[in-house]
Amino acid sequence: MQDIQLYQQLLGLSAPWEVGRVTLKREAQEIEVEVRCLETVWGCPTCGQRMQGHGHEERGWRHLDSCQFKTMVVCAVPRVRCPEHGSQQVAVPWAGPRSRFTRLFERLAIDVLLECSVLGACELLGISWAEADGIKQRAVTRGLARKPARTLARLCVDEKSAGRGQNYVTIVASVEAGRPATVEYVGEGRKQETLDAYWQSLTPEQRSGVEAVGMDLWEPFFNSTLAQVPGAAGKIVHDPFHLVSYMNAALNDVRKAEPRVLLGAGKKTLSGSKQLWLYGAENLPSARVAEFERLKEQKLQTSRAWAIKELFRDFWHCASVEEGRSFFRRWYDWAIRSRLEPVKKVARMFQRHLDNIVTFFEHRLSNGSIEGLNNKIQSLVKKAYGYRNRERFKTDIFFHLGGLNLYPAPQ
Repeated sequence: MQDIQLYQQLLGLSAPWEVGRVTLKREAQEIEVEVRCLETVWGCPTCGQRMQGHGHEERGWRHLDSCQFKTMVVCAVPRVRCPEHGSQQVAVPWAGPRSRFTRLFERLAIDVLLECSVLGACELLGISWAEADGIKQRAVTRGLARKPARTLARLCVDEKSAGRGQNYVTIVASVEAGRPATVEYVGEGRKQETLDAYWQSLTPEQRSGVEAVGMDLWEPFFNSTLAQVPGAAGKIVHDPFHLVSYMNAALNDVRKAEPRVLLGAGKKTLSGSKQLWLYGAENLPSARVAEFERLKEQKLQTSRAWAIKELFRDFWHCASVEEGRSFFRRWYDWAIRSRLEPVKKVARMFQRHLDNIVTFFEHRLSNGSIEGLNNKIQSLVKKAYGYRNRERFKTDIFFHLGGLNLYPAPQ
């Protein structure tokens, strides 16, 4: 009787459920716990209407191991025939609907899946890949259903490559102060209608409550936000990281063009210097500072482009929108007079988007948080050796980065 009472307590059972028998199957390394039900009148699991049971269905659930033995809970579960919802199996207290695992086992499995790959979790837990995937899908479905509807004041939008070629998903992340960044939405592609679908899923009050939206210069994201979010013209913030990356690309184009001139004169001045020019001045490796100073003294076009790039980095230290506009005018004049076509092209692009560049000084919002999420998403892709199924890719993003309450409800 002691083993029956033990598992009665471990499973947290109360009337009308009780443990009837515990069987040790030594050769199979398994413990079987048989649960019986003493009730004959049950409630419909959908509407709760009470009615007489009509038959039983034998089912089994994997439970937490006992002394390294695999533990299975088995029960002949009653069925009811509801006039409105048809024939259904009654709910059992130790497991959720459509699950082959007890709630306690699913909690453990979720913790393991959060920490390692699916294959690693399967090996540790002794379950199949399909079973692990089912646990993740149920967890995400629960988490999304529980997620409270609330107004998100600060959001970031970015695309993430989901495979080879032009294969993208659109990510919207919440970056509220005092909270970790969380993925709010994953959409197919990176078209305007992709982001439209997210904005249209919000209530008018939620859209009005958005205070700032960080994004790069991708026009479909800009147009979608402008059309869907009230007052978006003053809320869109073009991300500093992406803007500096445009300047880095322009600098690199100047560097790549210049060696053709130098090599024609028999010089190899810029050989092996690519990374030096892309460093911020404060990040130069100490062992190469002297080398870089010698390069700058040679009055190269690349050196001039680097100085313009570094001055643009100082732009982000301005204290207000007005100071930012004044700084940009001075920087823009220098960039346009530089006679460096890649730099002039980027400067003109920044000028066209200036209204939503200087909004940074009002909202102080960057895409740094969503870039961190993108790095974590890339880690998921590597851990899974890629995703052939797009829905599983989305599920994994929400499972690991959605900030959801994934666990089964306590019994």
